[in-house]
Amino acid sequence: MIYLLAAIFLMILTLLIGAYYFSNLVIHPKTMDDQEVLQILEEMQYLDLNTVQSLSKEEIWLDSPFGYAMRGWYYSNGLSDKTIILCHGITVNLYHSIKYFQIFYQRGFNVLLYDHRNHGKSGGRFTTLGYYEKQDLITWVDWVFQRTGPHTIIGIHGESMGAATALQHAAIDHRTDFYIADCPFSDLTALLRFRLKADYHLPPFPWLPMASLITYLRTHTFFRDVSPIATVKDIAAPVLFIHGLEDTYIPSEMSMEMYQQKKGYKDILLVEGAKHAKSIVTAPQAYEEKVDAFLKAVTSERI
Repeated sequence: MIYLLAAIFLMILTLLIGAYYFSNLVIHPKTMDDQEVLQILEEMQYLDLNTVQSLSKEEIWLDSPFGYAMRGWYYSNGLSDKTIILCHGITVNLYHSIKYFQIFYQRGFNVLLYDHRNHGKSGGRFTTLGYYEKQDLITWVDWVFQRTGPHTIIGIHGESMGAATALQHAAIDHRTDFYIADCPFSDLTALLRFRLKADYHLPPFPWLPMASLITYLRTHTFFRDVSPIATVKDIAAPVLFIHGLEDTYIPSEMSMEMYQQKKGYKDILLVEGAKHAKSIVTAPQAYEEKVDAFLKAVTSERI
């Protein structure tokens, strides 16, 4: 009897440790500092990093509604009445959004980049892949309106976690004119189920339910609370979905499914041979042409 109880105790302890580990992977990802992200950018041959860095920028610090400071950079483009907000992906920071900078700046947009919570120089004790981040994004949109006026055109471009955050924001804040979602996930539980199998060859049960419960105890959010596809039907603004067909981190089918469920104006670009968050690197001309056509459509008439 003692051996049986000991075995049960060890099994439960193993499950708890494993579930806590998986929870940590989600809410405490290993993040890069500025220099590490800059090194990644320097390896991108298509990017004229020196030109971007030579431009004058304003460093912005805003208070999150959750009590921490957030870092942002604002690049004014003359008297432009158009602003794009760039949302980076998980583990990186605002520097990584520079790879999308020129597409918008060359088309007359002011550009705002910022660090998500628990990334870069922003505060915040944990990452929620959009649940709390979408509220922070509202704060940045508020700032743009205060800076450029009530009639400004505002768009949001997000990559990976940033794209998922943008889509979750779109369902609750209808002031933004358009969204570009590059390689977003459609549902956190579905993504983690996919990653558990791909990375650890483990079944979703019991790991995901236990990790979700532990995450709730630490962040007051379950994995099921982060689901862009559950709210995509509530997005009124135009959305351009972009995804690499060789993405093995977030399957391109996730973008396809959200594109199908999105009502109203929408478009999609699927890039042959592009891995995760590499569409703009793999096919820069196709990327720019698709974004250009989308911007002309949504900013000319505010669909």
